[in-house]
Amino acid sequence: MDFVLLGIRDVPTLQNLLFLLLLMIYSVTMVGNILIVVLVVADQHLHTPMYFFLGSLSSLETCYSSTILPRLLAGFLSGHSSISAHGCMAQFYFFASFATTECYLLAAMSYDRYLAICQPLLYASLMTWKVSLHLAAASWLWGSLLLVVVTVFLSQLQFCGPKSVDHFFCDFTPLLELACSDTRVVTILSFIFGILDVVFPFLFTLASYVCIIAAILRIPCSTGRQKAFSTCSSHLTLVTIFYGTLILVYMLPRTAPLRQLNKVFSFFYTVLTPLVNPLIYSLRNREVREALRKMLRKAMACTQSSCYLGDRGKRLF
Repeated sequence: MDFVLLGIRDVPTLQNLLFLLLLMIYSVTMVGNILIVVLVVADQHLHTPMYFFLGSLSSLETCYSSTILPRLLAGFLSGHSSISAHGCMAQFYFFASFATTECYLLAAMSYDRYLAICQPLLYASLMTWKVSLHLAAASWLWGSLLLVVVTVFLSQLQFCGPKSVDHFFCDFTPLLELACSDTRVVTILSFIFGILDVVFPFLFTLASYVCIIAAILRIPCSTGRQKAFSTCSSHLTLVTIFYGTLILVYMLPRTAPLRQLNKVFSFFYTVLTPLVNPLIYSLRNREVREALRKMLRKAMACTQSSCYLGDRGKRLF
């Protein structure tokens, strides 16, 4: 049994343009996020819990993008958008588990910023390398395990009629609409797990930023307020984009007039969020920009020295 992903084929005249656009987005996403991981590993000035979480987030974004975009690009190239039932369930599992991991990772990052701004004297003792490693590992593990249950129950449903998924990837609600067996159990499970893997980390992140903003407003001088806010502005921007579009996608009713709008918002949080992560952190974060400059200077120095040694060797021979 195969499913057909209807995707974004309502504008056939723009298929080539969409393919090039998605290819460019995927390439920039992968290069940008991998570059941040390399910078965090290579530069000793970035060996702090804040940048450890950033490296974990960038690693996650490369996986997150790779569950959707390669399959979408292949469909544009081949003209066939069918996907096997097992492939569809696998795509749903990896996409949903990475999205859950991102929710918890963003919550861990907000907790790190809360300690840095609201408890600066205790930060070093509370946010140790062991604690940050445990928080990151728990985010990945929880996201991976939680979605196993939902995916198993979803795969047990019977799908009948035209197996056309009105989306560009295998998401929960479009798949549930195709089921002709009883969906009450899997719906209740998804509601419970939705509270655990989206609502709870969102409320935790929101509470952290309420405390952070309140602490920043209590700083007497404007320079101190600006410096404190600059340490968390990049993360706050990313949280706003991710949760804003995520909430819109799953709060909007899937009526016929709103389905295309639903796809647009889904495109934002599945495709554009991994893209803007490296852009936000590289453009708004001074330490990341400085680490990138140092790496580029080293690369240019190595290139020039190798060229010099090559020219010298030629003259000797």
